[in-house]
Amino acid sequence: MLFYWAVHRQELQSNKSSLLFSLAALQFASNRAEVRLERRKKAMSSAAQQQQKAAAAEQEEVEHGPFPIEQLQASGIAALDVKKLKDSGLHTVEAVAYTPRKDLLQIKGISEAKADKIIEAASKIVPLGFTSASQLHAQRLEIIQVTTGSRELDKILEGGIETGSITEIYGEFRSGKTQLCHTLCVTCQLPLDQGGGEGKALYIDAEGTFRPQRLLQIADRFGLNGADVLENVAYARAYNTDHQSRLLLEAASMMIETRFALMVVDSATALYRTDFSGRGELSARQMHMAKFLRSLQKLADEFGVAVVITNQVVAQVDGSAMFAGPQFKPIGGNIMAHASTTRLALRKGRGEERICKVISSPCLAEAEARFQLASEGIADVKD
Repeated sequence: MLFYWAVHRQELQSNKSSLLFSLAALQFASNRAEVRLERRKKAMSSAAQQQQKAAAAEQEEVEHGPFPIEQLQASGIAALDVKKLKDSGLHTVEAVAYTPRKDLLQIKGISEAKADKIIEAASKIVPLGFTSASQLHAQRLEIIQVTTGSRELDKILEGGIETGSITEIYGEFRSGKTQLCHTLCVTCQLPLDQGGGEGKALYIDAEGTFRPQRLLQIADRFGLNGADVLENVAYARAYNTDHQSRLLLEAASMMIETRFALMVVDSATALYRTDFSGRGELSARQMHMAKFLRSLQKLADEFGVAVVITNQVVAQVDGSAMFAGPQFKPIGGNIMAHASTTRLALRKGRGEERICKVISSPCLAEAEARFQLASEGIADVKD
């Protein structure tokens, strides 16, 4: 009898142990299921957040433009007429809204009635009327500045090169104009919180001074992948002033496809000095240059890119030159001066040191900053 109870007790203890083990296994499985469920919830939440961000970004792009020219079809413009506008180099509704009526009439197949209808449709999509100063101020607060690579230079520019406007950089040879443009081609690809524009760069080279290997050196300084940096820079060599103007039409078609933060023309005036000579062609030169600069401003307005143009200088010889040395003035006269939103003058310092002076700007004070030409681009002077 005692033996029976001893054996029975052992069986009970064994069953109890098995039961406890089973309960522990069930608890472990339950915990694992809860962990998997929590991970799945987090993944779904993360995916939902990404979808919301993408939708918000898409909605913001729709609200702030640029608007694809195909949107004119929703306002009653025939698809064939939209194609005619696109073939003429107008890729956005903004481009149509900014184009004079007489230029629309020059497009083959666009009559006066069609031109009026197109203008009316574009004006309904792109607001061209008055707005309050407070609304404009709010829009100005959203403007991005692209860092130059030098803190001192960024300081006098209040953050860097402004997007949505034209910045002219002029100076004599080896004053740092092209090196600054190379640096901007890299920094414009940086994230916004690092002073970049999170966009690509477009470079029109009129002097044959663009060097991809310089971009690789600058990219290494900012921790960017060199191959990606080169891939994000669209380059074209301009061979005459007409070709230089045609490149802007191609640039517009590229900007509608992907995000560009910077457009460089180096130099904007070099080809005008050779294609137009003498006082007899001065009027034609200035008219051609004015149209080219106006096209640049339209690109800045349509796509919000920072347009940077370099300009050559000529020596200004007068009585004061005998005592103060030769003075330099930028090429282009008043047309160039009025077309540029911000004008920066570069001059040489000691060694690789350069000085930048703000000559004119609607919002920047006249000031100077020192910077240095280094192998990794524009940098602060090392005292």
